[in-house]
Amino acid sequence: MSAGKIKVMTDTNSGLTVEEGNSLGVAVLPMPVIVDGRDCMEGVDITQDELFRAMKAGKEVHSSQPAIGSLMEMWDEILETYDEIIYLPMSSGLSGSYATAAQFAKEYEGRVEVADNHRISVSLRESVLDALALVQKGLCAKEIRERLEKNAYESSIYITVNTLENLKKSGRVTAAGAMIATVMNLKPILTIQGEKLDAFAKIRGMKSAEKRMIEAIQKDLDTRFKDVPRDRIRLATAGTIEDPADIKVWRNQVGEAFPGFEVYYGALSCSIATHVGVGTEAIALMVLDR
Repeated sequence: MSAGKIKVMTDTNSGLTVEEGNSLGVAVLPMPVIVDGRDCMEGVDITQDELFRAMKAGKEVHSSQPAIGSLMEMWDEILETYDEIIYLPMSSGLSGSYATAAQFAKEYEGRVEVADNHRISVSLRESVLDALALVQKGLCAKEIRERLEKNAYESSIYITVNTLENLKKSGRVTAAGAMIATVMNLKPILTIQGEKLDAFAKIRGMKSAEKRMIEAIQKDLDTRFKDVPRDRIRLATAGTIEDPADIKVWRNQVGEAFPGFEVYYGALSCSIATHVGVGTEAIALMVLDR
């Protein structure tokens, strides 16, 4: 099968907008968020800035899985032109989106392959770019899925939330725990090592948390990824940072800590933002497969 007959598809949890996807030749499904009971599609009915304002105003915000009808409608439209689809949703350890998509993909008799890539945000974005490269190398959708799943755990993410309010609302932290952390200015550092979101450390103050996250990535480079050629490693920052100047400061801080790496910033999607709140900062390391 020719490479041109395979379409790479993801959702906005990759950090890619629909417009960015179009420029890359990637189909991007907008993910829904619910604001005060109103369904909104990221980049269609709501922007990140609008979501941030809603959260700061105390409105109820929630993430949601895409409607299966919308997903299959997109698949049907793509398959009018392409022979196969390789679809990369967010990690199965963080959402039920993968399981739902994989179940309904069975109806397409092998023409839709859903990769359980165990990635999210900038790490998922890099996997999308890997998939594009593998298409160009002539792999079929099934082979690409297998390759992505084989290398799924070759990434590391550390994330510090500025406020525990949203995690408290979702039940991931108790109200008492959130209050104590706020009073003591404790910033929890969470980590994603290819699967679920786990606690990593509690640090007093955001500056100290930033330093600890950088140290954690350095340790990963020195241990877990020490044998990986540096040209196959990509470093990125991410977050729900409102001020562009603060984004630049965080990106530059990481870039200065790791000379020789080209570090970029990727905004966390609206769906992710509903859980981590405004002012979150993250750093990620990904091993490329292209």
